[in-house]
Amino acid sequence: MTYQLEGQRAIVTAGASGIGRAIVDAMLDCGMRVAVCDIDATALDSLPSAVFARKIDVSDEAALTGFVGEAMDHLGGLDCLVNNAGIAGPTARIENIDSADWRRTLDIVLTSQFLTVSTAVAALRKSENPSIINISSVAGRVGFALRTPYAAAKWGVIGLTKSLAIELGGDGIRVNAILPGLVAGDRQRRVLESKAQQRNISFSEVEAEAFRYTSIKEYVPPQAIASQVLYLASPLGRYVSGQAISICGDTQMLA
Repeated sequence: MTYQLEGQRAIVTAGASGIGRAIVDAMLDCGMRVAVCDIDATALDSLPSAVFARKIDVSDEAALTGFVGEAMDHLGGLDCLVNNAGIAGPTARIENIDSADWRRTLDIVLTSQFLTVSTAVAALRKSENPSIINISSVAGRVGFALRTPYAAAKWGVIGLTKSLAIELGGDGIRVNAILPGLVAGDRQRRVLESKAQQRNISFSEVEAEAFRYTSIKEYVPPQAIASQVLYLASPLGRYVSGQAISICGDTQMLA
């Protein structure tokens, strides 16, 4: 499949590792020009030299909006914004969650998306192929016990996405959310390990329980998320907007 993305300009938050890195690599393979922010300086150093990269904590409003502006100046505009930044947040019962942890999870997962869109929207209006792709989670569709800050923020991402799709549709800007399930990688392993510790059971028990509620009983490769991003960013996805697209192996519940 040819995505027709040669020369298109993209910003990817948290694009130096995991899902974000898979998205960046796929974009580069399509000939896109990419700007990336991430909090991990070591991971940023591993990016190809063609990538415009900055170390940013997306919970820092001034730093984040400054990066978006600088990136758009470097790229000479913007065609695609991918809001990928996120953290797992605390794993605990609601009465044991610290309010500071709650706020930080929402700041990184949800508020950062508001900030990038509000900063980038004027440039996107000038593009002939504008798209915004927000990374949510299957937890934003089914909920997630002991992970309430994360789930609440990811539900918020879907609400933001659908509202923006309506608001910006007249400008030709399509806005969609992707909802990954159990994605292969260190981050997913750490989440399951934390869950196992919280419940005082083994990792293998938590993992087996997670896949009990998934039709396809294997981890989703990050490249599957990247492929969906390319489709939504390309002219092929011109008439897809306002959608919350699950790539989760048909996950019915998060235990």
